Amino acid sequence: MKSPKVSPSKAEPPATLLQPRDPEKLRWEMQPIQLALARRAFESFEKRHREHGHDWEDWFQAESELLRPVSITTLESRDRLSLRGNVFGFEANELSASIEPTRVVILGKKEVVINETERGKIEYIDWFPGQILRVIDLPTEVVPDGAAVELQAGLLKFELPKAVREVIQSGATAA
Repeated sequence: MKSPKVSPSKAEPPATLLQPRDPEKLRWEMQPIQLALARRAFESFEKRHREHGHDWEDWFQAESELLRPVSITTLESRDRLSLRGNVFGFEANELSASIEPTRVVILGKKEVVINETERGKIEYIDWFPGQILRVIDLPTEVVPDGAAVELQAGLLKFELPKAVREVIQSGATAA
């Protein structure tokens, strides 16, 4: 009996470490995107002749038109919180992230690719919007200084050490 051929496994692409950004600076960079979302939601409101009661619907519609969806997976262990975000198509230089004790923010802006040819300019157009703005409220407090962020094969990986909470019970302190 012949054994089945086993193809050599492909090595995983190398991971690129990302340096988390200052949350305050990233908030400033988020403002143009948030303003664009508000404008788009307001345009929907006006198209409905300013009919009230659809504000969330207008906002979610604006997000779907202007932002690329990013699915997030969370794994929590005793001392660590791991997040995985699907940012396929984005390079490390197109992504920024900030980590605070109770939330993580991912900001991404795709660079427009324009190629000059003999016939003129060719601009790469993606099916999805070229921006990411994702705010993730964390289920537990983390230590931002001990975090590691890396991009590998379209996955943005966060390894976040949990903050140690001291609990005082009948005069005894436990970690």
